[in-house]
Amino acid sequence: MKILNATQIRELDAYTIARETIASIDLMERAAETFCSWFVEQFPDQNVPVHIFCGPGNNGGDGLAVARMLHYAFYEVKLYICHLSPNKSADFQKNIEQLPKFEAISLQDISEGSVLPPLPPQGIIIDALLGTGASRPIEGYWAVFINNLSQYSGIKIAIDLPSGLQADKNTTGTTFCADYTFSFELPKLAFMLPENESRVGEWTFASIGLDKNFIQNAETPFHYLTLNDLGGVLKLRMRHAHKGQFGHALLIAGSQGMMGAALLSGRAALRSGTGLLTIHTPSCGYSILQMGLPEAMVSSDRHQFNFSELPEMSKYTAIGIGCGLGTKDFSIRGLDELLGAIGQKPLVLDADALNIIAQQNWQNRIPRGAIISPHPKEFTRLFGTAPDDFAGLELLRASAIKYGLYIIRKGANTAIALPDGQVWFNSSGNPGMATGGSGDVLTGVLTGLLAQGYTAEQACKLGVFLHGLAGDLAAESLGHEALLASDIVDHLGKAFQLLKKS
Repeated sequence: MKILNATQIRELDAYTIARETIASIDLMERAAETFCSWFVEQFPDQNVPVHIFCGPGNNGGDGLAVARMLHYAFYEVKLYICHLSPNKSADFQKNIEQLPKFEAISLQDISEGSVLPPLPPQGIIIDALLGTGASRPIEGYWAVFINNLSQYSGIKIAIDLPSGLQADKNTTGTTFCADYTFSFELPKLAFMLPENESRVGEWTFASIGLDKNFIQNAETPFHYLTLNDLGGVLKLRMRHAHKGQFGHALLIAGSQGMMGAALLSGRAALRSGTGLLTIHTPSCGYSILQMGLPEAMVSSDRHQFNFSELPEMSKYTAIGIGCGLGTKDFSIRGLDELLGAIGQKPLVLDADALNIIAQQNWQNRIPRGAIISPHPKEFTRLFGTAPDDFAGLELLRASAIKYGLYIIRKGANTAIALPDGQVWFNSSGNPGMATGGSGDVLTGVLTGLLAQGYTAEQACKLGVFLHGLAGDLAAESLGHEALLASDIVDHLGKAFQLLKKS
């Protein structure tokens, strides 16, 4: 699913209006109906007062249409017309004229200098002041006004985009801080980045029937990875298949006190379908892995506590390295040997492998086409800092292009940057996955998929989505607080089943 910028969204609206020969007011009506369907499902209590704040543009026109529809759905609606500008859009004016007569909806005008009316503490605010119409930071009276709305103790909802928030660049001014944001047709780039979490709240979106051909032909480097994007990617197994057809993965993992990382990544690789798995580990972990993971083979390093040397690698179809590895001199030498010997073999680098690379300034030695999966701090160690999340996103893209890598920057809406500069934000996953070992599971999944012959791009998209989906399935029964990395592994099978059914 594509993520378009604000200019493209406006062009998409205009193209749809021209192509369908639909009036813009009718498209606005369609948008309001879509919002109201979501609202009624989410907030069915009609006795809670709904306060809708409308600006003079088309976002305000959306708000006016919503006010009318919620009134006819028997909600107690109070409407506030906020004169941020003397100019009113044509569709705003048409919706004013369509409001019910005889004061059926309480209406109040608010101009610069007006005192914000008292609001009952348990109501709902709907922000329809600006949407994507904010071209510069909000200042003065209206900045104070919006800040006051953001302090409201009840539920706060934004239509399409919280007022003041920039859809596709860093926001420096005042922003309405919503608990929920409902967006039209496609998600906004701003929703994907941590700096906007407190502004956007819980967000969702739904189609209002904008032109699919325009969306298909629109050029953008940004995408939102959903189940629909993975159709046909999953390899189906033939009845007479055997383990040799599904690859032999090698995981180089573990050190004294960190053998759990090797177990987690190993279990995940096996649950992801690799035909055979060997784990190369220090000799102190030999018995642990033989007993804890009987399905895997174990290659024992000569060093007792740390990875220090490579096994013979010709038989392996993919290699993953880094989980619980440690950064001792022995492991530095071992990784040095691997980077010199890996050739074109599919490779996943994570955790301490990335920390060693950052320490040694070996970024140029990472084989082109490899997958790396840093968390934000590991990414900073590797590629530097950025002043804000949008600049960080451009640094992510530039790093993937410069080094020819597939970079999975982990977090909410994990970002997958491809060597061509495309970025895919993941739609699966939840805060319960912010727990030790979750990244080790992802490394195992990625290595297991590569071993089976998936391309690096396929492995990244499929692996990240399945990892998040398994976490979502685990959270359904366990909640966020109790979720463990091993629970993610335990739900990978069900995640694969859901993907097959889609």
